[in-house]
Amino acid sequence: MNFTRWSARLPGTQRRAAARTEHTAVPDRRGESSVPAARAERLTDDTPAGLGVDELPARQVLDRVPALVALVHGPDHRVAYVNDAYTAAFGARPVGAPAREALPELDALGLLPLLDQVLRSAKPRTVKSRKVSTGRSYTFTCTPVEGTPGDHGGGVLIFATDVTDHAEAAERLRASERRQRETAVTLQRSLLPQELEEPDDLRIAATYLPGGTEAAVGGDWYDVITLGGGRTALVIGDVMGRGVRAAAVMGQLRTAVRAYARLDLPPHEVLQLLDGLATEIDANQIATCVYAVHDPNEGRLVYASAGHLPILVRNEDGTTARGDEPTGPPLGTGGWIHTSGSVPLGPGSTAVLYTDGLVERRDEDLDEGIASLERALAGATGTPQVICDRLVRAAGVTAEHDDDVAVLVLQHPSRTGHDGELFRNAALELLGGVEATPRARAFASGVLTSWRFPAELHDLGVLAASELVANSLQHGTPPMRLRLRRTDRRLIVEVTDGDDHLPRRRRAEPADEAGRGIAIVATIASSWGTRRTPGGGKAVWCEFALPRPKKN
Repeated sequence: MNFTRWSARLPGTQRRAAARTEHTAVPDRRGESSVPAARAERLTDDTPAGLGVDELPARQVLDRVPALVALVHGPDHRVAYVNDAYTAAFGARPVGAPAREALPELDALGLLPLLDQVLRSAKPRTVKSRKVSTGRSYTFTCTPVEGTPGDHGGGVLIFATDVTDHAEAAERLRASERRQRETAVTLQRSLLPQELEEPDDLRIAATYLPGGTEAAVGGDWYDVITLGGGRTALVIGDVMGRGVRAAAVMGQLRTAVRAYARLDLPPHEVLQLLDGLATEIDANQIATCVYAVHDPNEGRLVYASAGHLPILVRNEDGTTARGDEPTGPPLGTGGWIHTSGSVPLGPGSTAVLYTDGLVERRDEDLDEGIASLERALAGATGTPQVICDRLVRAAGVTAEHDDDVAVLVLQHPSRTGHDGELFRNAALELLGGVEATPRARAFASGVLTSWRFPAELHDLGVLAASELVANSLQHGTPPMRLRLRRTDRRLIVEVTDGDDHLPRRRRAEPADEAGRGIAIVATIASSWGTRRTPGGGKAVWCEFALPRPKKN
């Protein structure tokens, strides 16, 4: 083993030799040297100059470097040399022994196959931050070294740098990031609905999946809000940004949506209010959102979108449709008047609301992702939860996904047989003057009798219908309609008219001849409310909870 010959090939040796040749002094035009006088005096001094880098013995240099150095040769990687730092770290190593026996620490780290690679390819390899048995962390660089004809193919110089401080700092940083992410995920999940509300006329399921461990939590959210009168509000949104701040803004927006929904406003008016609130919360934070309302009497999903992805609907025959328009800019941009649109959602239909994490990919256009989801929805059948899971799988979402995913699936089931008997509708156009009230009472009595309600509930329903019709005749304008609706859980009485003035409950004085109708309805019913209807006018409704069937 010619260690001296190998030392001449260490990195930088040949470059330094060439550099000295290039810097030889060149005489100027007067024949004098261009080297400064002081330097010339030092060169001509009788004191012997110190050794140059090339004259230093390689073994002495390597013995004194703080890094770990080992030299192995041959196909068995027999030990040719280890420096003092290597010996101090792992103990003395016998020269001439194979690395598998003499350097067990390298074998434990799996570096012996790397030595074979370096020897075959004649290219250096680096393995970063490996922890050894002593608890220290090292970065290993293995460099091929040419040998003499008797060396059987040369060897490998192993150079290990202690990076323990860096590794520990990186681990502390990763632990801090994990704690922050866990905090954000906990906050995010606590702000999402723990249990979805269950409307009478819809079946609903939702899924939220945070991004993978390398991705910060975003601000995706969803909600289901029962509005009364058989109507249901559905919302899904996405706050731009990551981490606790995005989750906190999401929580404020979700709370605001629930409050605005209780006003029973049209979807575009809800988004208009949210837009102003988003600007007040954080002018630099924007969010996308879809707010939709389902009314079983209309068989449509009325919605408004603030920069969000289109709603997808699968009809009973398997065809699909998109709620593309209208779509306004995201919340927080201001200066935009939102409008409402609608998409059919009749019995047997399924609708999907989702965030961009489900369809957006780095290597494909967003429209392609939406089209793929639409194709997956066309072939998805089963319960809402089954459809939800199938869509997530079809989109290729895994635990390591780089973005949050929220999906909300709702079905308007097609009911027949016994279920069909439990869900019934009846309506009467209110024509004429004061005679409409007794006609409405007779109609309500006949319908509730045919629906086989108990006598007490029958009488309460007829009284509520009479009071709401009388209130509409006195304060409203045509056209007027009485609608009765039953579900498996409640009886709903609703009266609509053409006047947009919303009645309110007030205390009537003993001498007053009017003002008691709404108070009576609010007293006898489980709940009541009012709303403005599209195109002008209003609806006043009340609900009565049906008695639960006795369990055997």
